[in-house]
Amino acid sequence: MKYERLFSPIRIGTMEVKNRVVMAAMHTMYNQDGYACPRFNEYFYARAEGGCGLVTVGGAAIDDYGGAFEIMRLDDDRFIPGYKEFTDGMHARGAKVAVQLFHAGRYAYSAGNGGRQPIAPSAVYSGYSKEMPREMTVEEIHETIRRGADAALRAKKAGFDMVEISGSAGYLICQFNSPLTNLRTDEYGGSRENRFRFAREYVAAVREAVGQDYPVAMRIAGNDLVPGSNTNEDAVAFAVEMEKAGIDFINMTGGWHESKVPQITAELPRGGWNFLAAEIKKAVNIPVAVSNRINDPKVAEVLLATGVADMISLGRPLIADPDWCRKAENGEEDLIRKCMACNQGCLARVFFSRPSECLVNGRVGREYETKDLSVATGDDVKNILVIGGGPGGCEFAIRASERGHRVTLWEKDEKLGGQLWQAAAPPHKQEFYELIRYYENALRKSGAHVVLNKNANAEDVKSFGADMVVVAAGRGEPTVIPVNNPEGVPVCTSNDVLLGKVIPGKNVLVIGGASVGCETAQYLAQEASVSAEQCFHMLKHGYESYEEIERLVHTCWRNITVVDIARIGSGFDAGTAWPVMKDLDRLGVKRYPFTSVVEIAGGKAVLAVRAKKDSEETTRVEVPCDSIVMAVGAKPNNSLAAELEEAGIQVYSLGDSVKLSNVLGAVRQACELAERL
Repeated sequence: MKYERLFSPIRIGTMEVKNRVVMAAMHTMYNQDGYACPRFNEYFYARAEGGCGLVTVGGAAIDDYGGAFEIMRLDDDRFIPGYKEFTDGMHARGAKVAVQLFHAGRYAYSAGNGGRQPIAPSAVYSGYSKEMPREMTVEEIHETIRRGADAALRAKKAGFDMVEISGSAGYLICQFNSPLTNLRTDEYGGSRENRFRFAREYVAAVREAVGQDYPVAMRIAGNDLVPGSNTNEDAVAFAVEMEKAGIDFINMTGGWHESKVPQITAELPRGGWNFLAAEIKKAVNIPVAVSNRINDPKVAEVLLATGVADMISLGRPLIADPDWCRKAENGEEDLIRKCMACNQGCLARVFFSRPSECLVNGRVGREYETKDLSVATGDDVKNILVIGGGPGGCEFAIRASERGHRVTLWEKDEKLGGQLWQAAAPPHKQEFYELIRYYENALRKSGAHVVLNKNANAEDVKSFGADMVVVAAGRGEPTVIPVNNPEGVPVCTSNDVLLGKVIPGKNVLVIGGASVGCETAQYLAQEASVSAEQCFHMLKHGYESYEEIERLVHTCWRNITVVDIARIGSGFDAGTAWPVMKDLDRLGVKRYPFTSVVEIAGGKAVLAVRAKKDSEETTRVEVPCDSIVMAVGAKPNNSLAAELEEAGIQVYSLGDSVKLSNVLGAVRQACELAERL
């Protein structure tokens, strides 16, 4: 379809942007020592080449107190030349480019700022950074504002088309705005007007530094999503004040990092903050962008068509696919690598000081290494056989085809996807189905020949006569451990449950409390609770009270117990476990770490529970049990690769054919192998 609104121009102050897509500022950990570098440059050049109208980079530290590990810096003139070269490159590729002025306040880590104690409006402990800041003096407030203005001027000199002031996610401006973190009794605290004073003075100083004709934006929180802090009503009032102060553009996102509300995972529906942006849009006369979970151009077009916002702010969707805009504009929506909202390669890495990657895009952060890959011609074209249609096999087949090689893919099942089907089954993981659809479409477009229902053996592979054989058919075999189960209570694996092959009963014992066991328990609990559609039906027709609906939302009709000999909740990527654990708590799933199963008898599981990992003493606990689900891991399946090698066929193995891997690892391996062709 045509996305006429999405790809229409818009003015922000004196700047015209060619379309309504703005890339949100996200930390990447690519800026060693704060300077522009090839890794940083090529990462953003790819998004400019992909058609994004306005790319926001950063944040950029404005002083020694509010920065973070390996982010941009604009606190000294020495950074200007490198970023001037970068912005020239962005302009040559047809994009406008902004930079976010960043100060973390109490969210800063002293380890990332030379051991300096973080500064904040008040000395309120940060549950995010686990550090106590010190209260800023009035002189330090004025100095921070001055440094922000100086950084803005450097940005202008470096060729950036706009500066964006960070006023979201719980960073410094949010801390001044919120009664939870601003306990001051001077002119910067107390009333809402006083709490907004820091932001007003910051904007005024920036405006004076860059002039009236230079665009200035602000990223704001639409609702802090923290009890007792600012609501959407406060955000609307703040947006109005910022427009008066001289802001030309508002980019609205969700709440604070320390909020207990999922904001960028798939638990948030697509376009989930539309109602927050709509209220801000009604109150101001400057352009407003809406953010979070907008990975589909149709969702973006609807948000524009309904007047929710003037622009669409894309963050992780442009990490996943730098060509998102170009594909949407050219009618190739089915070839967009949609963001899975998994946060495994981006958030989970950056928040723990590792460079950004992406589960669906193995080239993220390596664009500078792969930008000059050649396309094979003539005798260099290889005839390649790929065995296995999971993420590793599909990814390699697509990338190898792009390099000009002839690729045939054999998949033993009737459909592509491999273990993506299990990955997509737990609650809020439905975006993984999009990756399966992408692979189907991209393989078709690539010209690779896909053969389904094809079992591979050495004789067939030899007969095929490939120049190169890639085995990505090592789907891990679920492990089943022995249990003292004299009455024969039914036993299945987590795979059986997630693929819909087995429906356990009312009283379920999940053995294995790592990520798969926890997500399987979440799946079983949600299956035995009211659905979102049921809740909407009750609300729409009003036949149940709000109190009864709330009770039902937190009710599960199964008795589910998760046990593990180690701690429960391991195996998740950093920062991604808590929404699952929150669901298990909400639905009453019992969890017993450091626990062994003694026996299953009389409709009960008898457990030996230790208080701590190394404790000798155990407590006997009995829980109801009519079904057992094994989630104790899997073992790599390299039998096919071994068979082929024994037959004298050289093979290249990917994913679980080598060792147990996740989707991110399999995709990355596949990209790297294709790049070596």
